[in-house]
Amino acid sequence: MIKKLRRKFVIINMSLVAVILCVVLGMFCFTRVHAFRAESEIAMRQMLDSSRSKEPPKNDTKPQSPSLDFGPGGRNPAFNSTPVFLVTLDENNEITDTNSSGSYTVTDTLSEAAVSAAFAVSEDQGYLSDLKLRFIKQNTPEGTKIAFADTVQETRALGELVIQCVMMLLLFLLCFLLVSIFLARWALKPVEKAWEQQNQFIADASHELKTPLTVILANLRILLSHKDASIHDELQWVESTQEEAGRMKKLVENLLFLARSDAKSTPMLYSTFSFSDLILGCLLTFEPVAFEQGVMIEDEISDDIFISGDAPQIRQLVAILLDNACKYAGIADVLEKSGSSDKKVTVTLTSENEKIKLTVHNTGKAIPEEDLPHLFERFYRTDKSRARTDGGYGLGLAIAQTIAKNHRGKITVVSAKNLGTSFTVTFPVSKEKESA
Repeated sequence: MIKKLRRKFVIINMSLVAVILCVVLGMFCFTRVHAFRAESEIAMRQMLDSSRSKEPPKNDTKPQSPSLDFGPGGRNPAFNSTPVFLVTLDENNEITDTNSSGSYTVTDTLSEAAVSAAFAVSEDQGYLSDLKLRFIKQNTPEGTKIAFADTVQETRALGELVIQCVMMLLLFLLCFLLVSIFLARWALKPVEKAWEQQNQFIADASHELKTPLTVILANLRILLSHKDASIHDELQWVESTQEEAGRMKKLVENLLFLARSDAKSTPMLYSTFSFSDLILGCLLTFEPVAFEQGVMIEDEISDDIFISGDAPQIRQLVAILLDNACKYAGIADVLEKSGSSDKKVTVTLTSENEKIKLTVHNTGKAIPEEDLPHLFERFYRTDKSRARTDGGYGLGLAIAQTIAKNHRGKITVVSAKNLGTSFTVTFPVSKEKESA
């Protein structure tokens, strides 16, 4: 799909550019043709006018190559080298005199053929395609005068001009083709990345849903094989099915939340509330969990810090960070050296420089440096086997980052040996703090 999209992007760009260049160069050639014609007509009229004063017009017949002069008032040197000759006829239309400009020579045969062809045309001026001559007829008291302009040099110059335009067109198209290919790759890179992430997301979600569904189906087969047994006798299979269904429901809810966030359709109920009280409430909820895991929670919560946002989402964000901190609050290297076996989680909330900063630190083992850039990716786990045991899907931190972005916040992580791991979330200070 991405290749087709890239190819379509290049084709559309090249088509538009080709049409524009053809129109521009076509208009340029069209104006040059009219300029050639106008120049030859001027030269012929100058010949006619000069014949009255018996002074032949000065004209340079030295052939010159055409010049692509786009400048205002610019003139092609080839325009000033139009060879012309004048034929004077008596009352019987017999040739009495032939004059030519510069070194241009005219034979009697050419003069007679040109005059005969000119009289075959009813108009006073025109073009003789067989002889490649333009002409203007003029009746004077001395007789009929016909001025002829040779267009051979004009045709040659026009041909060279067309060749130059075609070469320029091909060169421009080739250059723009290379530019279009580069732009297509550069412009579609985010789309390609999003497409790959979507495919990976679908594959990971399908894989995660497959496990609980397999367990549920296996439990149901066991229950169906014991049709005469009571629920009490098969309670372990019923409870296992309920547990897996609950895990699958939670996974689907998380996936639905991320999908709605990607589509910018997540319902947000904004209000201004006490961030300090919300965190204290979350800490109170997690005390039994921390006690069971042997984790000691310490807090440094500043009073009267307010935030504007969706309270349930902010609460979910804090719960995710606390759950991860308690789950992975192992014995840090620094504590091992000191002989302490305490597992500690420290929650800090401060407000400074128009920013609200929430930090959740645990004394667990440092996260490998190569895993840090991927922590907020969906379905990513630093310890795959342990995550399976703990029932995690690798979506918690991805949801936390999404919630932070929904509230114009930012979440970062720092992890180092002997220091543990710290997740820090920053939010802008609520503008309605004082009124709240």
